[in-house]
Amino acid sequence: MRAARVPTVSSGAPRGSRRRTIILAALAFDVLIVIGLLAWRPEWALQGWFAVQRLQAGAEVRSVEVDGQRVVQLEAGPVDAPLVVLLHGFTGAKENWLPLMAELSATHRVIAPDLPGWGESQREPGADYGVVAQSERIAAWLGTLPRTPELLVGHSMGGHITGLIAARHPERAPRIALLSAAGVPFAPNEFGRAVLDGGHPFAVEDRASLDRYLGLVFTDPPFVPWPADRALIARRIADNAFERDVLARLRGDEAFAVQPLLGDIRAPALLLWCDDDRVIDPSSAALYAAGLRESRTVMLPGCGHMPMMAAVEAVAEELRAQAAVPVPSAP
Repeated sequence: MRAARVPTVSSGAPRGSRRRTIILAALAFDVLIVIGLLAWRPEWALQGWFAVQRLQAGAEVRSVEVDGQRVVQLEAGPVDAPLVVLLHGFTGAKENWLPLMAELSATHRVIAPDLPGWGESQREPGADYGVVAQSERIAAWLGTLPRTPELLVGHSMGGHITGLIAARHPERAPRIALLSAAGVPFAPNEFGRAVLDGGHPFAVEDRASLDRYLGLVFTDPPFVPWPADRALIARRIADNAFERDVLARLRGDEAFAVQPLLGDIRAPALLLWCDDDRVIDPSSAALYAAGLRESRTVMLPGCGHMPMMAAVEAVAEELRAQAAVPVPSAP
């Protein structure tokens, strides 16, 4: 006779429920590990965000050597497309251009370097990183590119450098675009007064000063989450002495180095500002226009000092148009 089967009673949750609990516990543990790693190495979070932006722009990182110094640059777009070169400003970096590179790379080859001494490019202790010396370095760097760019673009301090290159090395810059460019006087504002008084209004030392900096350069400041904010703050603290040294040069004899050379610039120029720029007042655009042989001015609404990040589509449209402007024949 077959023995009767005695039913069993489960002493816990069903097997499937236990499995889900184990998986969730493992995922929670993994999340804690990731949080711990990012707290230990916040730079990884910032690099991860840059990697996402590079992927969106189809950009690659490349380095070249110019006069014995390493320059690190971003490159995106078809190699045989018209070439646009982008130069960042004071306290900036090549990554400032990634949103614009994502927009332009469909139609143009786009290259954005870290200026010598900044970002990942090599910095030589005691070297001169004022705009005049930088313009000579970048002119030499432009010679490493496979061809002359159709358009050389500079933002803020990078605009000052762009103007100097166009005046002294016209063969390197057949067309230029100056975005919120330094290099000529402008109507007094709080930023300018702070610089002339010996201050460093861009200085970042903690979260509060990071927020002040972002509020100064953006009309609608982006939120920088933890731990990327820690990485940005650490970078800026490490660069503080270098920034102050460069700023001292910019408030000295080189403050308006391009102004007496404006008449020597043959390249057609785009002068692009945001109408509420609290760093380089928009009055600069009129002074540039008065001294240049050929220019057109575009004033965008409400994008602060960072038009290439805050008004990406509008800036891309204007740069495409400028890259196609006819170039005057040589005298």
